[in-house]
Amino acid sequence: MEEYFETNKRRWNELVDVHAASKEYDLEGFLAGKNSLHRVELEKLGDVTGKSLLHLQCHFGLDTISWARLGAKATGVDFSETAIELAREIAKRVGVGAEFLCSNVYDLPENLEGQYDIVFTSYGVLCWLNDVGKWAEIIAHYLKPGGVFLIVESHPFMWVFDDETEELKQRYSYWHNTEPLSWEDDGTYADEDAKITNKKSYEWQHTVSDVINALIKAGLTIDEIGEYPELVWAYTPASKRVDEEYFRIPGDPLPQCWSVLASKRQV
Repeated sequence: MEEYFETNKRRWNELVDVHAASKEYDLEGFLAGKNSLHRVELEKLGDVTGKSLLHLQCHFGLDTISWARLGAKATGVDFSETAIELAREIAKRVGVGAEFLCSNVYDLPENLEGQYDIVFTSYGVLCWLNDVGKWAEIIAHYLKPGGVFLIVESHPFMWVFDDETEELKQRYSYWHNTEPLSWEDDGTYADEDAKITNKKSYEWQHTVSDVINALIKAGLTIDEIGEYPELVWAYTPASKRVDEEYFRIPGDPLPQCWSVLASKRQV
């Protein structure tokens, strides 16, 4: 497992500069004041003023800093040293007091103390985790009694379809396997033409029930589940941009995105 994580970290360390320079992340616009958050997460969490917020798998911190701009006391965590270094630099440049910590999610209890009003994570995070049961336990560990957890993520069912064809064709299994899928990609979702040295990566599929049951077993209460026909990137060549934030597949044949809002009971 260590080999899988180290391989993925090498790739993500390399991707930081590529993503920071891409139109997808629009770092120039962000530095000028643009908020990187999307409608779903903003609507689900509402006013975060004065609330402590822990952002898991934050990449180079744009969403973390966006929450801080909205008044949260935000802390971002990522396993990429390069990403955390850039996140700290961006926070300093925009004058926002967000904090950042470099840690694998599974190692977080060894590196971070305290509890938070909100734990948040979003978009393209679950596939990098082999064990959602342990992930859910860590979320519960960091939530204050009465605190809330929100994940907004691409829908697990969507990932069974081939993303290289306009016609929806089943290509992958919906079910979780302990052995990861392995990829060799030159380029990245933010810049398909980028030349990447660390091409290899490993990913795991997790079903809806995997995620929900993990959170329940960790002691959290599921308050709301949302499913949406839009996604923040174009999953297939058939996907069409519908506004500045989202893409949809014509006819809305499947859920592309989902959200889970959970809470920790008061003692």
